[in-house]
Amino acid sequence: MAKKQKKVKPREVPTKRQLSKWQRQTKIRRIIIIATAVFLGGILGYVGYSYYNGQIKPLREVVIEVNDNSFNMDYYVKMLDAQTRDMEPNYAYYMADQVVRYIEDAELMKQGANNLGIVVTTQEIDEEINKNELPNNKVYRDMIATSLLGEKLLGDYFGSRLPDTMEQAHIQVMLVESKEVANSVITKIGDNGDFATLVGEFSCNPQLGGDWGWLPKELMPNTLIADAAFSLEPGEVSQPIYDESATKSVGYWLIEVTDKDEEGINARAILLGSEQEAQEVKAKLDSGEDFAQLAEEYSQHEASKDDGGNLGWLKKGDMSGTFDDLAFGLPLNEVSNPVKDESAQTKGGCWIVKVVEKGEHELGEEVKKMLTSNDFAEWLQEQKESSVINNYLDEEKKSWAIEKVLEGR
Repeated sequence: MAKKQKKVKPREVPTKRQLSKWQRQTKIRRIIIIATAVFLGGILGYVGYSYYNGQIKPLREVVIEVNDNSFNMDYYVKMLDAQTRDMEPNYAYYMADQVVRYIEDAELMKQGANNLGIVVTTQEIDEEINKNELPNNKVYRDMIATSLLGEKLLGDYFGSRLPDTMEQAHIQVMLVESKEVANSVITKIGDNGDFATLVGEFSCNPQLGGDWGWLPKELMPNTLIADAAFSLEPGEVSQPIYDESATKSVGYWLIEVTDKDEEGINARAILLGSEQEAQEVKAKLDSGEDFAQLAEEYSQHEASKDDGGNLGWLKKGDMSGTFDDLAFGLPLNEVSNPVKDESAQTKGGCWIVKVVEKGEHELGEEVKKMLTSNDFAEWLQEQKESSVINNYLDEEKKSWAIEKVLEGR
């Protein structure tokens, strides 16, 4: 028996209204899909653009120019990282400006040496990289090249130009605090006093005193000493040579305590450069002259002189031990006698120069090194003065560079 054929339901034909509705819905879905794609693309594009602007673009920015050569932020960051790699992280902040100067000076050396026909070869750099097991990248190769170039300039160029002998003076030198002390020392030297012994007794900057050996005029630390050394005859001693710029490790306090309690004192003080000057200022105070005015005129304590010598409330340990030993035992409103403080730093003093020998003399190795270094420094300064150097690293950019360095640690 044949199966009964299933009756097929006639297909409904959508009305115009339904078609219109479906078309609208399809169009809306298409718009939503496109809008979503555009939105997501916009987000990704913004993120990518922000990353480019924040991380990539700054690295490509030129931050230093030396004549026709330029260095971008990426190079600066890598150089700062290399030069502070073995230091504590915070040293990156202290080294930021020094690395700028290093990049500038290294490039000036390279350009100047090239004009002299002095170069460092790729092979020489490779040997140093391998010997010291350093990273073989541009920054380290540049540092090696700069070091090798410096050696060639100092030794092969400037060192080779030095004469074997020069006019020199063998001198003994000391710095004392005042003309009065200098005259006393000069008298003792005239009475056959031992210069080295007198340096230990009277010098207020012992590391600069004593026998300086043979030196040409170019290596004398200042023109005052140089002029004296080359105007005196062997065996002669100079008159006191006052030097207002000389820094010495001694000062004299005049202290007044204006209030005190169990925890500390309220004090004002005047710091003078010599005992003679301190005695003169003390006499002015004893005669009734104003403490604040004298402090402003004479004191070398920069933190208080413009405030009439006021130090405010002090606890033991805020100042030197010498200061504390006197100040915390003073009666109220009584100005102390001068107290010598060898931990203080003051300006002004008198040089005493004795010429042991003088004449044409062979250059010692240390003198050669100093003369060569001086010639090199003068040459590099000339390179700077004749070059166009631009530094575009402001504080914000240096901070950004430091953050990049520290991120990689």
